[in-house]
Amino acid sequence: MSKAEIDVYVDTGCGVAHCPSSNMRLASGIAPIWELLEAGVNVGLGVDGSASNDSSHLLAEARQAMLLARVRAGVEGASLSGSEAPILTARQALEMATIGGAAVLGRTDVGSLESGKCADFVAFNLNKIDFAGALHDPLAALLFCNPVKVDVNMIGGKYIVKDGDLQTLDLAAHIEKHNKAAACLLEG
Repeated sequence: MSKAEIDVYVDTGCGVAHCPSSNMRLASGIAPIWELLEAGVNVGLGVDGSASNDSSHLLAEARQAMLLARVRAGVEGASLSGSEAPILTARQALEMATIGGAAVLGRTDVGSLESGKCADFVAFNLNKIDFAGALHDPLAALLFCNPVKVDVNMIGGKYIVKDGDLQTLDLAAHIEKHNKAAACLLEG
């Protein structure tokens, strides 16, 4: 995207749903995330399951966004302003996944934990080997250590995941059903 194209986003208030895993899988290039953010464009993250991301894991997508933006910074060597290329931080990537995503969708009721907003959230127990050595910055640890699953997920005041276990579905039966359906598709 050129600066003029980015300015169109700014002038029209258009937001961007950034899908770095999909972009990498499909060889679609590297989006100029830093330049978009610097210009004031709302940037959120998208995941689309098996179509071209495969995991629908928003935290992993935030990690990919951060790392891919860093690769681009190393290749490009400079931002639009001509200064040294900025490095996207874990906080900025997490902000894209939360506040940025809400802004792209025009939602004011989600995106952050505040009074009057939906109180849907996830929590991670950082006292695990997965995070050893990374607790000097717990937020950055969530992106750099790439946890596979949450310990707590509450939606609408109800536990969906509690102590790492899914509460709303017989997971073993669901996996068996999914694998049978996949096998039927492969059989043709």
